[in-house]
Amino acid sequence: MITLAPSLPSLSLPSLSPLAPSPRCALAFQQPPPLPGLHRVLQSRPLRLLAACAAHILPPPRLELRIDVNQPPQSIEAELEALHGRLHTPGDALHLCTRLPSPFPDLVLHHREADGEHYIYVEDPARARLAGYTVFNRLIEVDRRTDRHVRAPHSKYAPDYQGRGIATAIYELALAGRAGVHGPDGGAFCLVSGARQSVGAHALWQALGRRHPLRYVALRHKRMHDLGNAPAPAVREHLDTRMIMLGRGWSLARLRTLGLLHLEAEAANGALQRRAWGCARATPARRRPDSRSASLGDARSGGVQQPRLRLGSSLRPRTARSAAPGPESNRRAGALP
Repeated sequence: MITLAPSLPSLSLPSLSPLAPSPRCALAFQQPPPLPGLHRVLQSRPLRLLAACAAHILPPPRLELRIDVNQPPQSIEAELEALHGRLHTPGDALHLCTRLPSPFPDLVLHHREADGEHYIYVEDPARARLAGYTVFNRLIEVDRRTDRHVRAPHSKYAPDYQGRGIATAIYELALAGRAGVHGPDGGAFCLVSGARQSVGAHALWQALGRRHPLRYVALRHKRMHDLGNAPAPAVREHLDTRMIMLGRGWSLARLRTLGLLHLEAEAANGALQRRAWGCARATPARRRPDSRSASLGDARSGGVQQPRLRLGSSLRPRTARSAAPGPESNRRAGALP
């Protein structure tokens, strides 16, 4: 005789779906009720009016160019010490620099030009050290025509010599075209800022912008495109947005006449033209029917070549002219009777 064991009660386990919270999740426990009337307080009219007034009173955050360059003073001092040693080493390229008239009585300016780029080293002879240097580099983002008249200045000065106006005086030499710092035609340079700046360099540009015309440009497709005096904050954050400072004898009209400064709309038109040219090159050309296809077409049409109609031509068939011209046609053609 077989005795069956009593059946155990079935345990029903809860089914966990991917959207159901875990048993250890904070949402699985009982949460305290929300504060009464908090949503109504946040959406009340007085609070919304206060937020609107604060938005009008507080100035919006102004986004300048990328001011994120911050070099440690130790690296600057080490570089200046190495350059000072080369400046007094016979046979070195820096030893052949020419001296420029200095607006500072305790400093000496050394100038060197290499491949169209100008280097100016500022030396302090009393302390036997180099105070800093400024280089006017060529721009690879512009074409050859623009490269003759624009330069990008970059400066490095020791902390003891910063804030004395040394870089400002050297920038003025390039903006005036004096002391050998000029273009191939002897004219002054137009200075273009770099993609990134330090806090001191940006303050220097703003100070010089009060004495020289300052404007924003976009370097796109080897050309400079005018952005005006106050572009949108989002436009200033682009890497191709720069500042341009006009030197002596330069104006916006002259830049546009020489083809150095273009309108912003021309950049969009150029992009559309390049896109259309790319689509035209990608589209395969239609093949002309060869003699074999023409013979097949004649065979299908019964050996009779069908006449083709031109656009704008009349559908009425033309009447064949008589082979022997009459006297009337001879008279029109000027033939002798």
